[in-house]
Amino acid sequence: MTRVGLYLDLRIPPGVRGADVYARTLDRVADAERRGLEAAWVTEHHGFADGYLPAPLTAAAAIAARTRTMRIGTGVVIAPMLPVETLAEQAAVVDLVSGGRLELGVGAGWRAEEFVRVGADHRARYTTLEDQLRRLPGLWVDGTVTPAPVQDPLPTWVGARGPRGARLAGRVGAGLLWLDPALLAPYAEGLDAGGWPREQGRLGGLVNVLLADDPVAAKEEVRAAARRNRASYRGNDDAAAAPGDATFPRLRVLTGDDAVAAVREQVAGLQGFPVTDVFCFADLGGLPADLVDRHLELVTDVLRPGLAAPVSVGGTP
Repeated sequence: MTRVGLYLDLRIPPGVRGADVYARTLDRVADAERRGLEAAWVTEHHGFADGYLPAPLTAAAAIAARTRTMRIGTGVVIAPMLPVETLAEQAAVVDLVSGGRLELGVGAGWRAEEFVRVGADHRARYTTLEDQLRRLPGLWVDGTVTPAPVQDPLPTWVGARGPRGARLAGRVGAGLLWLDPALLAPYAEGLDAGGWPREQGRLGGLVNVLLADDPVAAKEEVRAAARRNRASYRGNDDAAAAPGDATFPRLRVLTGDDAVAAVREQVAGLQGFPVTDVFCFADLGGLPADLVDRHLELVTDVLRPGLAAPVSVGGTP
């Protein structure tokens, strides 16, 4: 069964207090759990004017304290910007606070200026990431880093939008946190190269849908927030480092039933590995509260059960 989750970047729109954004988001996540949602995922960037979340494991700990059952994922921690020991400590604390609910997603990052801020080596980021993932379990086992997480092994993911990252995910036996059929072959190659059985592989990632009763009317509200978000990437984008990587799949504003069909179609195109997790943005930053709240209701009450329902021979639930 595929878990459905929310994706949180905690952008702070103009004229809104950051503390209010964080408080309202935590309330919404807790309410979504009460309504049956299975996961929440947090992301990371640094230096954005709108306060794009810079501390995903801190936010994950806050979510853990407000919830009891949902999985809590990072999509992703930019791991090469941290010492591996720091990553191990922070991840273990979140897993302990949550009672063993962390899904640790890490990535190589792409914005060179973020690495410069902390004196990390941007060019070596893929090599560093792979070394970190290979070392993490041993740091807990031999007591180099304490305390150890609840889960053993701790579920790990690699967020990758290209074949290099997909092969890396496979080599270390991690899940691949990006839903792209073009990455399945390199991911499988990586699993083989790392000596992992194909059954070790799993997929998860963003399904970029916003649910509304009236998608046409909702699109008018969405456009301004979407433009601000795109502009924030352009204003912070190191295009030479990763051309095109600042873009997500096109956001689709859909009814609940249409979203079920669209996500089912997207997942059906990913053959060979189980898709264990999908998530969509909880908010774009600055959307009207009633639009966001209704979106979340439809995610929990329509999208989640719709994806869980068996598909008939004709292709419909």
